[in-house]
This record gives sequence, structure tokens and C-alpha cells, in this order.
Amino acid sequence: MMINTLRTSAVLGLFALSACSTSNTSTPQAPVAVPSPGGPVLRQPTTGVVPPLTISSATFANGAAQPTSAAFSGCGGQNVSPQLTWTAGPATTKSYVVTEFDPDAPTGVGFWHWIVFNIPASVTTLAAGFGTTTPADGTTFGLTDFGATGYGGPCPPVGDGPHHYKFSVSATDLAAPIAGLTGSSTTGAYLTFNLNGHILAQGTYVGTYAR
Repeated sequence: MMINTLRTSAVLGLFALSACSTSNTSTPQAPVAVPSPGGPVLRQPTTGVVPPLTISSATFANGAAQPTSAAFSGCGGQNVSPQLTWTAGPATTKSYVVTEFDPDAPTGVGFWHWIVFNIPASVTTLAAGFGTTTPADGTTFGLTDFGATGYGGPCPPVGDGPHHYKFSVSATDLAAPIAGLTGSSTTGAYLTFNLNGHILAQGTYVGTYAR
């Protein structure tokens, strides 16, 4: 009887020791580094450098504040997209892409305000208010982070300080209409992904806005 009791105690002791050993040898997971938010970069992956496009605007100066008229209608503005003009891309340009992105938006991933693609290679200017029209030349508006197509003006939180709205114009080697891209489903991230390796030249123009 005593022998059986000792054997049982020994078995239980070994089981407990094995369980403790297993729990102590687990390897803790290393913390995952989260990159800081920033503006998207549309560029050729082979060299990382493309020729510049020079952008100008009659609506505001580069680096200056945008007028209230450009702000989103729900934030005290009239939601009028700014006038933009750019120098022509290389002779091999088949279409242009215009985007507006706010890297300062309190989302952790920025905010897409305007996505325009399938712009004909013959076009090098967008008139003020173009973002709320229905283009007749095949130009397509993608899906912004407002959840709608077309232009969505600045709408930073009150007291958040000036946000920087980056207008990028890219000359691409993709003929319009770009295969696989539709206006109702093409987000800024999806457009950026599909343009990878197809940028021939690019320029950026920045306007600020605060409330």
C-alpha cells in the first residue's frame, strides 16, 4: 500500500515538473515595429528617381494656405477643387494621374481627398471646380476616404493646426482606360499599388489648411 502511494506521488510530481518546464520555455513574441504615417510615394522601384513635373496653381501658391472655397462643404467651405497646371511628361506618356493626400490626418494612415486617373496625355491642366464635374474625356475619379468619388476638400479637426495637402501629378506609361481600375472601387492605396513601375515623371504641390 505504501509503495503504491509513493509511486503515485512520484508520477504526479514528474507531471507537475513537466508542465512547469513547458510553460517556462515558451518564447515571448517580439514587438512589431509600426512605421510612422507619411505620404505615399509613387515612383519607379528600379531607380527610385523619376524626372520632375513642375506644377503650378492659380488658386494658391505652393506651400501656402488654400482658400476656404477649397475646403469640404461640411467644414465651412464650398468644396471647389483648385486649379492645377503641370508641365508635359516624356513623349512616351500615355496618361496622367492626379491625387491629393493628407498625411497629417489623425487616422494613422493619412487621408485620400482626391483620386483622378485616365487623364489623357494631351491634358496638362485641370480647371478650378473640375473635381465635382462629370468628365467627358474619359478621365475617372476614384474612391476617396470620404467614401465617395470626386473631390473632397480639406476638413481637418478644429484646433489641429495646419494640415499639408499633397497634390501629386504623375505621367504614366499606362494607356487609358487603365485595365483593372474602376472609379467606384479604386482607392488611393489600390491606385498606388497598380502604378508601381509605371511612373515616367512626377511632381508634388502642397497646400495647407487649418480650422
